[in-house]
Amino acid sequence: MRKTHLALLTAFASLALSLFAAEEGVKLTDDGKGTVRVDINGKLFTEYHYAGARRPYLYPIIGPTGAGMTRNWPLKEGVAGEETDHVHHKGLWYGHRSVNGYGFWEDVGKADAKLGQIKHDSFVHVRSGREAGELRSINKWVADDGKLVLTDDRTIRIQGRKEGPTLDFEITFTAPTTGDVVFGDDKDGAMATRITETMRLSKPKEKGKKTATPGDGHIVLSTGARDGETWGKRAEWCDYSGPVEGKTVGIAIFDHPNNPRHPTWWHVRDYGLFAANPFGQAQFEKLDDKKAGEFKIVAGQSVTFRYRFFWHEGDEQQAKVADRYKEYVWQTTSKPAAKKATPKKK
Repeated sequence: MRKTHLALLTAFASLALSLFAAEEGVKLTDDGKGTVRVDINGKLFTEYHYAGARRPYLYPIIGPTGAGMTRNWPLKEGVAGEETDHVHHKGLWYGHRSVNGYGFWEDVGKADAKLGQIKHDSFVHVRSGREAGELRSINKWVADDGKLVLTDDRTIRIQGRKEGPTLDFEITFTAPTTGDVVFGDDKDGAMATRITETMRLSKPKEKGKKTATPGDGHIVLSTGARDGETWGKRAEWCDYSGPVEGKTVGIAIFDHPNNPRHPTWWHVRDYGLFAANPFGQAQFEKLDDKKAGEFKIVAGQSVTFRYRFFWHEGDEQQAKVADRYKEYVWQTTSKPAAKKATPKKK
């Protein structure tokens, strides 16, 4: 009887350990209907939505305190205190307002606007792992008139670090052999997220008032520029922090030193838009040459951009964002990056 009891206890202990081990790490689950769920140590971190919108996006994003760190609207309506501006600001995404004259930023443009969609084509892989989870996908940038503008090959790698979760976003653009691709000089782009409302530098405008009141959030660049001095400036990294459910948390975006035009310009707004944009020089610097920021990819050629998102507790000083950036640079430049294998044709 005693041996049987001991055997049962051993079996239960073994089962508990196996279930605990199964929850450790980063797990990616593709539902096959347009969403990849990402869990870190058994808890939801984010979901990658690759269907049902004009471009893929990640939402929600759960920060290190367990609270959401992206605005909910328009993906979740009726949340108190949220403004309903810029319907195209969905979670975390990549896009640009002018690519060969087509818009891949807004969902709805002006009457004469030529828009396009970033359409998911296929996954190269979707992988879970104890240290990191990763998905790699091929996407087509297609104008609404049916013209293929370019393709992108993107890799999203997620880690659940003790300092806070990180997401590495690598995107390789390839121009079609039939012609060049030109990213136009425009402020609206490119690697972006829309932060939760309580973190904003300015609070939502009250009815009847033309100006907003100061919020509880703060913006800091690696150069030392702060708050209202940060928009349109160049820096290696940018951090946006503020209160969420009674605790100070923040989001940092790192611009990889090998990116074209590093350090990038920051399209970071007091109302919560937070974006790295290497294609808006004329608008950011108010230049007479309105095409100064144009970026060309020659027909048949490719170019790669890399970024890291870091969600943390505290402000940029408490989270040691400058040190985390140095670690990122060391980790990703100390040895040559692996070349991407050519995806198999369907």
